[in-house]
Amino acid sequence: MSGFQRLKVDGFRRLCGVDCELRPLTVMIGANGSGKTSVLEVMSLLAASAEGRLRDKLSELGGIAAVVTLGRTELSLQVSAGPPDAQFVYSLSIGASGIGYDIKDHLLAGETLYSPTVKNTSETALSQAPLLSPQAMEFRQRLASSVYYHTLDVGPRSPVRLPQPMRPAKLPGRNGEDLVTCLFEMREADPDRFETVEDSLKAAFPSFDRLTFPPVAAGTLAMIWRDRDFPPGFYSHQLSEGALRFLWLATLLQSAGLPEVTLLDEPEVSLHPQLLSLLADLLREASQRSQIIVATHSDRLVRFLNPAEVLVVDLTGESLATLTWADSLDLDKWLDEYTLDQVWAMGRLGGRP
Repeated sequence: MSGFQRLKVDGFRRLCGVDCELRPLTVMIGANGSGKTSVLEVMSLLAASAEGRLRDKLSELGGIAAVVTLGRTELSLQVSAGPPDAQFVYSLSIGASGIGYDIKDHLLAGETLYSPTVKNTSETALSQAPLLSPQAMEFRQRLASSVYYHTLDVGPRSPVRLPQPMRPAKLPGRNGEDLVTCLFEMREADPDRFETVEDSLKAAFPSFDRLTFPPVAAGTLAMIWRDRDFPPGFYSHQLSEGALRFLWLATLLQSAGLPEVTLLDEPEVSLHPQLLSLLADLLREASQRSQIIVATHSDRLVRFLNPAEVLVVDLTGESLATLTWADSLDLDKWLDEYTLDQVWAMGRLGGRP
């Protein structure tokens, strides 16, 4: 089954009557508060509904009243995947009910998803009921595996800066709690991917040499960033915010365990502008293995993207979001003379305050 092709949203914050194509790499640009993060939250809410965590996710978002568009009591979500002749369409409507919520409508490929096996009415039948076809099971697994990555915490005592216990890790963790063990496992089991990560670091940081993983206690590893200009190297807690975030992103986007859908909010935070060309390449390569949906404010990142990868989020006069693909705009004559980020800065793309 191919990735998700279409997302429809009605009644989630600023997203009302939104009907948007999704592509292998979708990079959303727009002003603060325009609705970019809401798209990521909708995808993570749909994932939670397939995983049996709808109540937890709504609670994390502040409850149904915090996400429903002002003046409404219900929100409707729909996502579709698969070829046109065998497409799966999943629809979910949730309404406010007192201080809680009710699942109003619940459809998969046009069939109502209710079953006598469903016990927990606060969770969707998609997450509980047996599905009849392998394609339906694959759809559920694909949707449930979507992961939302916020900006990495790189504070002094954050998990990504500390030695880490040895355990199986195909991903570096949402908070970088498995970065060291993920890289160590990648080096041992998938050396080509590990070499690609190190090559990305060499391109980004010319004095970088290699990564090593000395044990610091039984079953615990540290990480040393070896540098030709500083022979002792740098432990994780000594690295700059930008270096640590770029390492985490490169590891995530090269990971063999990359989820079916990867949601990234402002991956450019703390990165030097010269690193954004490399980030664009990493995103593009990863989108061949995972559907990548990104929200960004970075003009420089947009410079290294194609119009077919950029989704512009604007607000109407009623403060509701509209989503427009940049390649649907008449930009050819502008792109003959200017880069895409310059066209955006001039207001020809939209997505500006």
